[in-house]
Amino acid sequence: MCPEKVSYPFSLKLIAIVAIIFGVLTIRSGGMVLFSDGLARENAGHYVPFVLWFNFSAGFFYLLSAVLMFINPIRGFWLAVIITLSTLLIFALFGLHIMQGGLYETRTVYAMILRVVIWALITLYLYKRLKGQLHS
Repeated sequence: MCPEKVSYPFSLKLIAIVAIIFGVLTIRSGGMVLFSDGLARENAGHYVPFVLWFNFSAGFFYLLSAVLMFINPIRGFWLAVIITLSTLLIFALFGLHIMQGGLYETRTVYAMILRVVIWALITLYLYKRLKGQLHS
């Protein structure tokens, strides 16, 4: 007996591809700063270590969330919720760091805004798509 072929809408595939690309780019850029002593670290300027480590680690969860969107969309949704909320928490802590006079790069502020927006949109999309299944 052959397993039943599951069909996924194009929009879900597109969201998963965005999460994969975003995850790979996040891991690559964070890893270059964390694990090199060269130009990447120098160009990073006044990076904030806890933000950098969080973003690097989160990249792996971005990839896992993309995979879960196909294997188990409900778990993919809940992981997207966790990613969104944890990114908001780190962004708030980053804000405290700035308010206390800590050094930072302005591009990090924009990068964190981008992360929050992307994951909030992914979470919202998954919620709307799975609404009936989440409450049963």
